[in-house]
Amino acid sequence: MSTDAQAREHLRRADPRLAVWMERIGELALPCRTRFTVVDALARSIIFQQLNGKAAETIFGRMQQLLGVRQVTARALAAVSVEELRTAGVSNAKARALKDLAEHAGARRLPSPEALHEMSDEDAVARLTVVRGVGPWTVQMLLMFRLGRCDVLPLTDYGVRAGAQLVHDLPAMPSVAELAQLGAAWRPYRSLASLYLWRALDSAREGKS
Repeated sequence: MSTDAQAREHLRRADPRLAVWMERIGELALPCRTRFTVVDALARSIIFQQLNGKAAETIFGRMQQLLGVRQVTARALAAVSVEELRTAGVSNAKARALKDLAEHAGARRLPSPEALHEMSDEDAVARLTVVRGVGPWTVQMLLMFRLGRCDVLPLTDYGVRAGAQLVHDLPAMPSVAELAQLGAAWRPYRSLASLYLWRALDSAREGKS
């Protein structure tokens, strides 16, 4: 049995309510580790915060054109001003966060992807949240989708909380503590559970529930 199949079987056994939605949604796989640079990954995360995907992609593309790079680097960010970033559609707060990212990276205060791979989730959050505009959620997305961690549960994520409310038929969205308690049963595959919760919420919104 593959690791993905083992993870799905574990979740089905651990959470019968989630298993119902897993059957409706179909087979999802655990996130995989991908090649990335820390500056580019964090820059993309900063741009995508609180924006829908299409709008964020447009702004990120404009910023790439402004910087003259395909992969965002500290040097490229350091070479432009906040005002120039604003012309690409980047908000003032995000432009300042990007400049702070460049400063930290230029001073070699950020770990490499290889170093992050060896760190605990908690240490990775502590090391990367020194950057302005980068919070625990942003680092958790990096851990899940860039480093391929199998057991990440973003407790403050709206979609995960709303998905848990839907799947477990709760009267209100679970608190952080309540979600952590629910998620204990999903270990060590909480990343896959999160993917199913996101997909369940999307399915319900699309009228496929």
